[in-house]
This record gives sequence, structure tokens and C-alpha cells, in this order.
Amino acid sequence: MKHWKKYLEAKKLVDKTKKYSISEAVELAKKVAYTKFDPTLEVHIQTNANPKYNDQQLRWTVVLPHGTGKQVKVAAFVSDDKIEEAKQAGADIVWNTDLLSQIESGKIDFDVLVTTPEMMRDLAKVARILWPKGLMPSPKAGTVTPKLADTIKEIKKGRVEFKLDKGGVIHVGVGKLRAFDSKQLEENIKALLDAVKAAKPSGVKWQLIKKVHIAPTMGPGIQISAN
Repeated sequence: MKHWKKYLEAKKLVDKTKKYSISEAVELAKKVAYTKFDPTLEVHIQTNANPKYNDQQLRWTVVLPHGTGKQVKVAAFVSDDKIEEAKQAGADIVWNTDLLSQIESGKIDFDVLVTTPEMMRDLAKVARILWPKGLMPSPKAGTVTPKLADTIKEIKKGRVEFKLDKGGVIHVGVGKLRAFDSKQLEENIKALLDAVKAAKPSGVKWQLIKKVHIAPTMGPGIQISAN
């Protein structure tokens, strides 16, 4: 009940009929964030894409200029000759057959799994475990790559994946509202929007982005202009 009251008070500060500029929206998001913990600023992009059709599916990545504020634990599934390369690039866990055993036993202690094309056949053994958790490496997500070191470094720096949900909406956290200053959040949002526009599926014959809202965790949505 207390949460609902705070939410309603915050909601009154947002003009639902207005499209705010990114800078205005970020400042307003900071005002309406009422949680005791530092909330994530979430971006919700409603698109004109229909993921039911193969030529309208969208799944890609973007390196946010200032990261997300979250420490990402990266695991690398690689051949013996690439173990040192993965470690030097900053991977938190580097294994091959041992990693498969850990996954099969249910011990999954990482946020992102990276591998190389030649190792995908071996990794297929645990695909049934990784797919439901969204952890199975994929070329579209940039986590199956011959450029192992570059990929690991980008992920540690702040690379995030974005994709459509069943309703054609993209949801991405772009930073912590209190830990990040306004300019950092604005630049992260702009980088995300640019990446989404650049990843427009061939099957979408009209403008890809329909509406964009930003919102703090547990806070009201604020519509922004995506132009």
C-alpha cells in the first residue's frame, strides 16, 4: 500500500500527453524514482516489427558508452589454445570440458557465455539447459565469435544485447539512476536508439520505432521523442 501511494505521487509528475526530450526525461526520471535502492533506468521501445515473421525478427548488441553499472560475469567456453587469450581479455570463468560438467550439474555462475564457432558442436550438449535461461551463445547476439578477446572486452565494458519480446517490444537497462549522471544516461539512451534503428529488419517496410518510454525500476513511464 505504501509503495502504491508513492507510485501514484510520482505518476502525477509525468505528463502522459507529452513526448519529452531525452534530457528532460532523464531529469524527470531522477525525480520520480522513489525506491531506497539505486534503481535501473529502463528503456522500453515499442516497434512496428512482428517477431512472428522471420524477416522481422531483431536481435543485436550495442556497446553502451558508460556501461550499465552492473558487473557482468563472463564465462568463456574455448579450446585449450585459447584459454590464456580469454583470461587476458578479462573472462571471469575459462573452461572447456569442465564447464560442460558444471552446467550439466546445474552450477551456472555467470551472466554471459562466449565461445568460438568451432566449439559450438561441443556446447550443443548443454543447449537444452542454456536456451531456457537465455545463456546459449548465438552469432546474432555476438557471443559466438572468432574475435574472442575483443568480444570479452566489449561485454566487460558495457555491451548489452537487445531483442524483441513476443509483443515486438525491446527492454534494456541503460544504467543506474543515482550512480550515473544525466549526461551518461542520455548518451547511453542515444547509443541504444541508434543501434536499434541500424538493426532494422528487412521485413519492416515502415519506421521501426513506434514509441519509446523510459522508467526507473518500479517507477512510472515517461515517453520520449526517438527522432
